[in-house]
Amino acid sequence: MAILECRDLSKRFGNTPALNGINLSVEPGRIVGLLGPNGSGKTTLIKLANGLLTPSEGQILIDGAAPGKQTRSEVSYLPDRTCLPTWMTAARLLDFYGDFYADFRRDAAEQMLEHLNIPQKQTIKQMSKGTREKVQLILVMSRAARLYLLDEPIGGVDPATRDYILNTIISNYNPDAAVVISTHLISDVEKVLDDVIFINQGQVALQSSVDQIREEKGMSVDALFREVFKC
Repeated sequence: MAILECRDLSKRFGNTPALNGINLSVEPGRIVGLLGPNGSGKTTLIKLANGLLTPSEGQILIDGAAPGKQTRSEVSYLPDRTCLPTWMTAARLLDFYGDFYADFRRDAAEQMLEHLNIPQKQTIKQMSKGTREKVQLILVMSRAARLYLLDEPIGGVDPATRDYILNTIISNYNPDAAVVISTHLISDVEKVLDDVIFINQGQVALQSSVDQIREEKGMSVDALFREVFKC
C-alpha cells in the first residue's frame, strides 16, 4: 500500500486554486523529490499531508487513512520555517520530543548534535539561524516515522552542511518509511532521490523514477527540471 496517496486532490484559498486535481502515490522505502517553482503548490501539498490544511475536493491518504489524530504518530514534519521555542535548550527539546513522540530516538538525536558540535545546554535563542535549522531537522529525523515530510530542509545552510544533512536523511529513516523532500536546490538533493514529482501551477507535470529519467531522457533531474520549467 502507498504510504502517501492523492486522489483528485484540490485545494483552493478563496477563489484561488493552489492544487487542482492532483493524483499521485509515494511507496514505502523511497526518497521522493517534490520539485517545482515557487508558488507551484509544494508547501500546500505537504501541509495537507500533515493535516494542517483540509482538501477542498478529493482525498489525501496517509497509509490508507485521512490525515488526523491517527496519522500524526506516523508522520514527521519539517516546516519551511524554524518554529522552535527560543527559551528551550537543545536538551530540553530532546526531553520534549521524547515525551511527545513514542518513536523518538534520543540516542540518534544526541549523536547528531555531537557530530555538528551543537551544545545541548545552549538555548535556541543563542543559536545562529543555520544551527536552529539543523536542530529542527535532527529532531524530525530522530523519529522512527512512516513518512517524513521535509519542506526545504537544506535551504538555509552552507554547502558542506547540506551534504551532512542529506547523509543524515539517508541514514536515519526507517527503510519501510518514505521521505518526501520539497526543494528548489535540485542539483544538491538529486544524488539521494529515488523518484521525483514535478509540480507546476497546482498540477503534477511529471512523476518518474530518477533512473527512468536518466535512461529515457539521457539527462539529469536538474537538467530536465530546467527544460520543463524554463521561462
